[in-house]
Amino acid sequence: RRMRAAIFKMYADALLIVIISVITALLSEAITWVLVYRTDTYKRLKSSIEKQSKRLERKKEAVTDISRQGGQKRKLEKAEERLKTNNRDLSLVKMKSMVAISFTFMALMGMFNTLFDGRVVAKLPFEPISLLQGLSHRNLMGSDYTDCSFIFLYILCTMSIRQNVQKLFGNAPSRAASKLAGGLFQPPSTK
Repeated sequence: RRMRAAIFKMYADALLIVIISVITALLSEAITWVLVYRTDTYKRLKSSIEKQSKRLERKKEAVTDISRQGGQKRKLEKAEERLKTNNRDLSLVKMKSMVAISFTFMALMGMFNTLFDGRVVAKLPFEPISLLQGLSHRNLMGSDYTDCSFIFLYILCTMSIRQNVQKLFGNAPSRAASKLAGGLFQPPSTK
């Protein structure tokens, strides 16, 4: 009977964390909408990035052998540079929202950490690698590393839910813009 109550409590905590994750994702999108998405600067930059991405993609498809077409190569490089500049400007516009969200989440995390401190909220079907065990087993007693702490489950839920909320509201970056803008894990371009 006690075991059944403990399992029920664990499932209830896990469900509560998923709900908290959905609510915080909605809250962060609301903050971002108020501070960023409804501004004219954001709308102008996003529209410009979309147009430039599509134009650049068409130019890249049209040019087959860049080594023979020096003028085309320079035009492509200039277009890529303009796109990177607009992406950088867009990131700066989003910065104020990120700061506000960071402060909000720091306050919420403090509250949730005290609420779930020392409680096993889920049982993992695997033992995490040693690099993640500190996070997955944070503030939990015992050495069963399949026990999951609040912070680990919250991070996993938030990572998946926030992107879906952004897609739902149409605020996720387009694939074309993301692909052409370059990212953290893309190799640097050779010149």
